[in-house]
Amino acid sequence: MLLAKVTGTVVSTRKEKSMEGLKFLLLKPVDIEGKEGGSAVVAADAVGAGIGEIVMYATGSSARQTEATDKRPCDAVVMAIVDNWEVSGEIKYRKDETQVKVAEI
Repeated sequence: MLLAKVTGTVVSTRKEKSMEGLKFLLLKPVDIEGKEGGSAVVAADAVGAGIGEIVMYATGSSARQTEATDKRPCDAVVMAIVDNWEVSGEIKYRKDETQVKVAEI
């Protein structure tokens, strides 16, 4: 599992039939300090995440292990919305509900 910030949505009107009904999110990976880095990832959303939220996502064959992505050709899936994380007793991130903007598709 990896951590990322939801930075946007991806809309595709033409897609493989098995992908219909899925919401796609644009993710920017974050490090243990919460700093964004690395390449953006497009992931299917299995939990209803919104723009600005920090999420946990899985890639590869693990991405096809959720109810939403079972037997679908997904390589990345958002499977959890992070409430907070702590490293060595220090809170590194705590979700602030007022900063989250729900993506409407």
